[in-house]
Amino acid sequence: MNSSKKGLILPIIILTIAPLIASWFAYADHLPPGFGVFPPLQILEPSTPGFNLWVFLALMVIEILLVIFLVFPQKFGFKPVEPPSPYDRKPLPWWFWLGTVVTVVFWYLMWARPEQYIELVYIAFTPLWWGFITVIDGLVYSRSGGYSLMSKKPKLVIITLVVSMFAWFYFEYFDYFALGNWYYPNSVLIPALFHTEVVILFLIAYTTVWPAVFEWYTLLHTFPKLAVKYSDGPKVKLPGYPLLMVGLALIVLMVFFPYPLFWALWIGTMMVFAGVLVIMKIPSPLSELAKGNWSPMILIALSSLFNGFFWEMWNFGSAHPTDPIANPNYWVYDVPYVNVIHLFSEMPLEGYFGYLAFGLMVWLMFIWAGKVFGFETYLLNEDERKYKSDV
Repeated sequence: MNSSKKGLILPIIILTIAPLIASWFAYADHLPPGFGVFPPLQILEPSTPGFNLWVFLALMVIEILLVIFLVFPQKFGFKPVEPPSPYDRKPLPWWFWLGTVVTVVFWYLMWARPEQYIELVYIAFTPLWWGFITVIDGLVYSRSGGYSLMSKKPKLVIITLVVSMFAWFYFEYFDYFALGNWYYPNSVLIPALFHTEVVILFLIAYTTVWPAVFEWYTLLHTFPKLAVKYSDGPKVKLPGYPLLMVGLALIVLMVFFPYPLFWALWIGTMMVFAGVLVIMKIPSPLSELAKGNWSPMILIALSSLFNGFFWEMWNFGSAHPTDPIANPNYWVYDVPYVNVIHLFSEMPLEGYFGYLAFGLMVWLMFIWAGKVFGFETYLLNEDERKYKSDV
């Protein structure tokens, strides 16, 4: 293994084993409760802290400031940029219509749960999402004048679904150390499904996460004003080693203080991958910050947030009312301090902003995997010409 590969892989190995080492000292049984149960179930002991007004208000202030920043970036030092000319539109492609039919059919099955098609309801999650991913890809193709991931980079789409399956499983691993920020109660409540079948359904469902976020990213870039809204801002050069060390420290501390540091599950892992890419001088959305171009980072974050509304909507509707229980992939959140205000969603209102960090994490992990396994990670047609650093 050459030195560059070691520099990429060794910090991630440390990230993976660090919480296990910390757990040896944090727990009498040397592992957090519920560790290894897959799909993860709710941790009842210790119980998650309830609502805390001060934490809620502090997080609300931070999120309001973030919204102001996203809506009015010029108040934070960003300069207006003349947007490029819109693309010449093309008719919606055939796969858009096929994806629409698949999405509607499996949406109906997931929510209506007709008894005569109950076996299809059990597996509805994945085709629903791949139908939706295909719909977004068709919109991108039409709005971009003939470019989309599925039409121009089908190999990359296949790679994203493989990375997605392993990467989300990796996040499930860290959720054990946060004592179950989310869990899957239905995974043991459907007698017709054997545990092996449930595990297979979950792993297949994991293939949808990364492709969905990336399709949204390509879609947002078809809106010219939005594509350049954050492209001329303050220049920020991030320090690689501090990012890496702080990220590792947060993950270790999360093991000892899982409730106050529940957010480290997302921020800590993101900082480690970010630090690795910065140290290795690998172009990423973060390296663009040094040029004042915040667009890649912000648009991938918004892509995750926008997609998150659909994740939560379809998830919520699949279990309400609760009879019959038919979606094994249904999840519930057990977030400390702020698990209130659920608007047609199991996700608490303030929790949606976690999708912003997750979106950046998705792309950083993908770039890391591309460098380790030697595949292309360009997402946009413009990347080959303008945004080489978005590798």
